[in-house]
Amino acid sequence: MSQLPEDPAPEPFPQPSPARVERPVPTSADVARLAGVSRATVSYVLNNTSAVRISEPTRRKVREAAEELAYVPHAAARSLRAGHTRIVLLPTAHVSVGPLYNSFLNELQWALRRLDYTVVQYGSLGLDGDEAARAWAELRPVAVVSLGEIALTPQGVEILKRSGAKAVITLGPQGVDGAHALVLDQREIGSRAVDHLLERGRRRIGVVLPEEPGLELFSAPRLAGAHAAAAASSTGAHVEPLPLSYTEESAAGLAARWDGLGLDAVFAYNDEYAMLLMRALQDAGVDIPGATAVIGADDLLLGRLLRPRLSTVRIDLVTGQRLAALVDRVVRDPGGEPERHDLMGARAVAREST
Repeated sequence: MSQLPEDPAPEPFPQPSPARVERPVPTSADVARLAGVSRATVSYVLNNTSAVRISEPTRRKVREAAEELAYVPHAAARSLRAGHTRIVLLPTAHVSVGPLYNSFLNELQWALRRLDYTVVQYGSLGLDGDEAARAWAELRPVAVVSLGEIALTPQGVEILKRSGAKAVITLGPQGVDGAHALVLDQREIGSRAVDHLLERGRRRIGVVLPEEPGLELFSAPRLAGAHAAAAASSTGAHVEPLPLSYTEESAAGLAARWDGLGLDAVFAYNDEYAMLLMRALQDAGVDIPGATAVIGADDLLLGRLLRPRLSTVRIDLVTGQRLAALVDRVVRDPGGEPERHDLMGARAVAREST
């Protein structure tokens, strides 16, 4: 009779590793001791206070001590002392707004940082109106610069101000009661594009409208501007909306039925949609600009590299530094009446495609 194998010896339980000794969080008192100065001096130096004169050697000692200890000032504590934060809340865009606006927003963030503000980008997807305002208010920002995708209401502006926001600034085609308005009049872009096409004898003009959600904030007023320019021309010009997805398949489908539309020009929402459609029209044998003139918007470099070179509407935005200066001025003096500023101009740039 064979002997059954013995059960293997049980594995020993793993021994707990020695507890990690957490290093204490450095404080301003630690920095003061290491630098041989008072805590008040540490505060003055690290908060860049200009009201108190401190010698450069002392400032250097404090900064070196803070760096050695890896000390970072506590933003919440500083906010309690000051009565407000230095946060400028910038809700992130739900959709791609293009290289032009991205460059403008980057410049704005750099300018605010140089003014000692902390820019916080807030993902607001799924929030709207007063719900968004309440969510933003939880961070107690000193200022909010809204791109206009969130439809702020006067009540939402009041929510933000009651939470401590000294400046509420909206960017978009319309202002909101109680907020400073930086107006991006998208109608002017459509108007300039159609005026340019009318000057070249075009009378049946298609206007490309992106089907991607969120872009109607920009595309709807551009279409309205196109309609207004055609109506004001007394030429009998006709404007035809053309829904288009940003895909090769959608562009090819529109190009395939182009002859039946009877259009002799097209204003695309921006240069990217213009290039997409122009390539599809050329593949379908449509002569550009002979049979159809094409104009976009934003004046992207790539449009100048195409053949034929793409006509466009150049958008002249004010600088991000100017907007940052407005934020800083309103934060310092929040009691003034809300202001309205036109943020951009537009002009057509003629190239080979028209």
